[in-house]
Amino acid sequence: MEETWDTVRRLVAWLDAESAAASPEVARLLRVLKISEEAGEVAEAVHGVMGGNPRKGASHTWADVERELCDVVLTAMVALASLTPDARKRFEEHVSYVADRSLG
Repeated sequence: MEETWDTVRRLVAWLDAESAAASPEVARLLRVLKISEEAGEVAEAVHGVMGGNPRKGASHTWADVERELCDVVLTAMVALASLTPDARKRFEEHVSYVADRSLG
């Protein structure tokens, strides 16, 4: 998992460099909002799998849904790492909290 968080840190640094025109506050806000955009793409893919849009029919596969879910997870990790320098620790603490609460 450390390699994944290293990649997330590199992505945050790249986004920071590419988003130089936006203030840090705006850049963080946009990264959090990006999660909703990605979640919408998951919903679109699920509709595509289920043929929910009669005009498009079955336009996606479950593999498409998996890829879109990965985009949501990665986007959330980048947003979290943009908010706190110790995103990995914060995430691990939260996973532990949820596991303790849910699993006993």
